[in-house]
Amino acid sequence: MKFSYALLPDYPLQESLASIRLADELGFHACYAADETWHKDLWLLFAVAAGETSTIRLGPSVSPVTLREPTLIAQALATLDELSGGRAEAVLSSGNFGLLAQYGIDWTRTRPLSRVKEALHVVRTLLDDGVITHQGEFYTYEGLFTFARPVQERVPLKLGAMRGPRSFEAAGELSDGCHHALSYTAEAYEYAVSHIRAGAERAGKDWRSLDIGAWVVFATGHDSERAKEAARSMVGIYASSMPEEQLLRNGVDPAELKPVIEAIGAGDLARGIELTTPEVAERLSVAGTPAECAEKIRTQIAPSGVNHIICAVTDSRMVRTFTGRELDGVADVDTQLRLIHEHLMPAFT
Repeated sequence: MKFSYALLPDYPLQESLASIRLADELGFHACYAADETWHKDLWLLFAVAAGETSTIRLGPSVSPVTLREPTLIAQALATLDELSGGRAEAVLSSGNFGLLAQYGIDWTRTRPLSRVKEALHVVRTLLDDGVITHQGEFYTYEGLFTFARPVQERVPLKLGAMRGPRSFEAAGELSDGCHHALSYTAEAYEYAVSHIRAGAERAGKDWRSLDIGAWVVFATGHDSERAKEAARSMVGIYASSMPEEQLLRNGVDPAELKPVIEAIGAGDLARGIELTTPEVAERLSVAGTPAECAEKIRTQIAPSGVNHIICAVTDSRMVRTFTGRELDGVADVDTQLRLIHEHLMPAFT
């Protein structure tokens, strides 16, 4: 089982760089960040981090092909790969539907899966060949070339998927893996992995060779109650992007979360947190002491075939940034990275 750090680049940049350096020293597989306008630019952050680290892999999870043109993703990836000495990778998706709405884009009209599949082909081709001629439904190029060339023979490209089943199958069939965000139950992961496997087998691939990542809201510390309260502060914000089918697979009635999502959508984050019950928060996060977090991964996630835990580490600074809420006694990011290294990584070696 690999462990990675999912960073929201909203901290002071020198603090983010220090945390990435620490994750590198502790042996984390990768550091990922969301390629979204809401946050600081991950590409610039990772360009600097590439020169300050030695083994940790770097890249977006996810980069939205609806907002970022896929040849520009390929160009940035190849450049980051050179800067890092061959440690770049990317997870592609259609994008955060809430962010798309703020751009005036109705995601239901974008044919998201078809667009992502074509964008994957574009990025793969330009990375591998350095030139592309393509007449597609969404993208067209005539002899477009780039001098941005990766160091790796094959830069890993994966797809992000939440709803399924076709998106999970596309990830297994066409890409190097799948990062599935915001699921926490055996049922949800068995569903995702079964469809990833079906896609891989259709393409004649061994599904176990793919990177199957669980991107989870994560908070840990020696004070279980404080860690769970930090997670509860963020669960509603993340859950607002979960499709109803996914909520059901995670044992949550969409009607139960409707008041939370409505409050958050109206900008009343405090009310959204108040309406998020501890029971719902526990179902939609991996939080508590390191032993509690390990038990949830061991019983609900690992048995399905997931081979990569991507921890979206939540601390009091993040809660304050997003919600204005002050929480005392919550372990900071670097402390949580050390706890993952000391307790969770050995448990799954």
